[in-house]
Amino acid sequence: MAEYRLKTPLKEEDVTKLKAGDIVYLSGIIYTARDAAHKKLVELIQNNKPLPFDLKGSVIYYVGPTPPKPGEVIGSAGPTTSYRMDSYAPTLIEHGQKGMIGKGKRNEAVKDSCKKHKAVYFGAVGGAGALLAQRIKDAKVIAYPELGPEAIREIVVEDFPVVVVNDTYGNDLYQEGRKKWEKN
Repeated sequence: MAEYRLKTPLKEEDVTKLKAGDIVYLSGIIYTARDAAHKKLVELIQNNKPLPFDLKGSVIYYVGPTPPKPGEVIGSAGPTTSYRMDSYAPTLIEHGQKGMIGKGKRNEAVKDSCKKHKAVYFGAVGGAGALLAQRIKDAKVIAYPELGPEAIREIVVEDFPVVVVNDTYGNDLYQEGRKKWEKN
């Protein structure tokens, strides 16, 4: 396992050096979106309509942050369960997305898409939303304000801590961890 500091947007050479279990500190712009926003993004792609942000090299964080307290840029921002985005993620990856941040396992279609199109799935620590929010330096809604906390936000992060769960080689940290545990 290695540690990396990466800036967004991610490039193919950024993600192909990563392996399941690596720790990554992300800095730059990432986007927030959950299932309702993902559905809208895929519909835009299917209808050849412009997207609210450039997918090329993008990282999408699966989060619906709480409202910020006075003086804060964002409220608690912990990851949501990723499988709800599994039916949409392959389309976004195919169109240039390079990273996803969430919690929990992904289906085979998402993992296959990561291998084929060179993208990675990062895990963030669930239950640490208040701590993760401290790494978010700016946040603004850029699409679908009617979705409330699930609106698409452009957020600026600094040294946002994540772990590579699924890499571009088909490795899966959850499967590897289970094998090690069963071996012992």
